[in-house]
Amino acid sequence: MDSAARPRSASLGDVQFGAVATETIEDALLHLARRNEQAVREAAGQQGHFRFREPRFVEFVFLLSEQWCLEKSVCYQAVEILERFMVKQAEDICVQASVQLGDSKWTEAPDWRVRKERLCSKFVLRLVSCVQLASKLSLHYKVISSVTALHFLQGLGLPYTREELLDSELDILKSLDFQINLPTPLEYVEVLLEVLGYNGCVVPATQLHATCLTLLDLVYLLHEPVYKSLLRAAVGNTTPSQLQGEKFSSVEEDFMLLAAGVIAASAFIQNHECWSQVLGHLQNITGIASGSIAEFSYVVLTHGVGASTPGQQPVPPGQEAWERGLPLPSRQAEATDASGLPL
Repeated sequence: MDSAARPRSASLGDVQFGAVATETIEDALLHLARRNEQAVREAAGQQGHFRFREPRFVEFVFLLSEQWCLEKSVCYQAVEILERFMVKQAEDICVQASVQLGDSKWTEAPDWRVRKERLCSKFVLRLVSCVQLASKLSLHYKVISSVTALHFLQGLGLPYTREELLDSELDILKSLDFQINLPTPLEYVEVLLEVLGYNGCVVPATQLHATCLTLLDLVYLLHEPVYKSLLRAAVGNTTPSQLQGEKFSSVEEDFMLLAAGVIAASAFIQNHECWSQVLGHLQNITGIASGSIAEFSYVVLTHGVGASTPGQQPVPPGQEAWERGLPLPSRQAEATDASGLPL
């Protein structure tokens, strides 16, 4: 591809921490906390909540974004857009199917089957369009042009036209009511790292950031097994019931927990002697019980490198609350750490 002519994505060394005013970080943290709580509440109120997070599709997005030299934030944004679009399409097809199959007077070919086949046949086109849309939410000079996208599709033997590519983007936008600027866990990770830096975390934020990106990729690629392990840990049973699984589904929308768990796992990898200190900072900043963060970090490390964390030693405060009920323990109304940065 024309990668030589395109600017390279920012390296990990280009990420700077400690350059933002304290007041700005406080506002960002409060905004993310409110948005996260809303997302968790909405997910908890949904019946039959399901996801579309196949590892091979996530890997496709990651590799395509890397080939096009896009930022990591674009990768995650594209995956979130693709998932919400596919879930919305699947829900619409199910509704249409139930109406048609329940109508005894319906004699024509089921439209929902045609719609399903069309959705499957155009999946690669939709995936590319999601990456394009995500790139347009990032820096303008890294927007993926129609020429680049068409060249890639043609290389796969898919001779789409420019009009079909534009129509695909429009279909996704309309399906999601043009709400594609979706939150990603990376935002939470980077804001929490900023706060940790101001609070005197012994592990440098830049050093943690590099490891966090690797572990966040891992969670995206192994989403189902990671959260199944969390569910089993939460209920204390290797075979959770369907009701327990439904109650736990809202945890998958908890990006604050995900970010805190990834940072804790990164801290253990970088400097396990300071793991407990980082865990304490994260609990004070987010209001999430240290036991929940410890359990998440343990699951991430187990699936990633097969390591164990201090979470497997004497149970940290809050572990009992994690094990007792679902969903996760609620945040403290006003958590404040040593430097005075509140949640």
